[in-house]
Amino acid sequence: MSGFRRPTRVSQAVPVLNTAVALRRQAWLVAAVCVVADVGFLVMGCPNLFVGWRGWAAIAVTVAADLLLAGPARYAGAVALVHGLAEALTPVVWQLDFGGPNQVGVLVAGYRAGAWLGTREALFALAFVATGLATARFFYGTDWRLSVLHILATGLLPWLVGRNTTARRGYIAGLEHLATRRAAEEREAVRRAVARERTDIARDLHDVISHHVSAINIHAGAARLALPVDESRPDTVRVSLTAVESASRAAMADLRRLLDVLHRGEESTQPGLADLDDLVAVVREAGLPTRVVTSGDLATVPQSVDIALYRVTQEALTNALRHGHGGSATLTIDRTPAEITLSVTNDITRSASNGATGHRGLTGIRHRTAMFGGRTDCGPNPDGLKWTVKVSIPLEAN
Repeated sequence: MSGFRRPTRVSQAVPVLNTAVALRRQAWLVAAVCVVADVGFLVMGCPNLFVGWRGWAAIAVTVAADLLLAGPARYAGAVALVHGLAEALTPVVWQLDFGGPNQVGVLVAGYRAGAWLGTREALFALAFVATGLATARFFYGTDWRLSVLHILATGLLPWLVGRNTTARRGYIAGLEHLATRRAAEEREAVRRAVARERTDIARDLHDVISHHVSAINIHAGAARLALPVDESRPDTVRVSLTAVESASRAAMADLRRLLDVLHRGEESTQPGLADLDDLVAVVREAGLPTRVVTSGDLATVPQSVDIALYRVTQEALTNALRHGHGGSATLTIDRTPAEITLSVTNDITRSASNGATGHRGLTGIRHRTAMFGGRTDCGPNPDGLKWTVKVSIPLEAN
């Protein structure tokens, strides 16, 4: 089992790792675009940018501030502070005749602060960015109304978009969690309902059928023991009563298995091809001589197919015992790598073959076989003296 679990862990970890790498690459791509855009604006907006050290310093600070945008989310507040300071230092230190050197970077910094920080930290970050923008506009002597609009568009709007995105994502995640929890609760409710139904069925079977079958077994045994011994005639009644006892014991064993399945579910063991000897022995004791012919490896048949074939054999032999009128039966099982074929052939009279296909047991056999993509052939032989039930189930598909 350990060899089976290890790939499961890898399959769960690989998508998470791939997603983290993809997000890291996207963050660096965003930072690089900000660097190109901000430096491009500086170069095109300031013809005298490279006259003196201030222009080079402005470019260096712009590149450094924008590259910080690729950092972890927990540093979003510090990054917003850096961008706010870069805006505030523009007219004081760099003395540029152009707006802030990080016009694009400050938008992304405000968005990150609004999206990734808690309410208190996000508000502080917004205050830093707004202060930097206001300081720059104050030194430029811009109309206060334009300054307010600039702060709203460059500082507040990205921050609000970030907050809205986070809130929406949290709302959707909450809905998904609620839907998942409801689905789990519904599955659990269905499981409990099925378990209660299984218990009710098991109780009814035990209270009704098992008592009657036990009574049949007891009365058949008592009648057999009460029969007088008469050596002058065949003791057919004693043989019949013995067969009734054997059949009732076998029915009780199958009933116990069925009750166990109903109580425990699929974990319970059910009879398979390995139990055919016991089944055939019961049929023989009930008065149907049965010959068994097998070929191939029957030990590696899939469990579900194994159980189905046992039930098919049980139904076919029961029908042969009921309608065979004192004849014999032959059970043949042939296993190949591609499929497994099972057939039961028994003697019948010509009159018994009429309408024999109408039994419910044959319908059950067809249904069991069809569940595994197999085929079923039931009917009398051309001479009308034998009846054959033959099922073939492909093993590759199962």
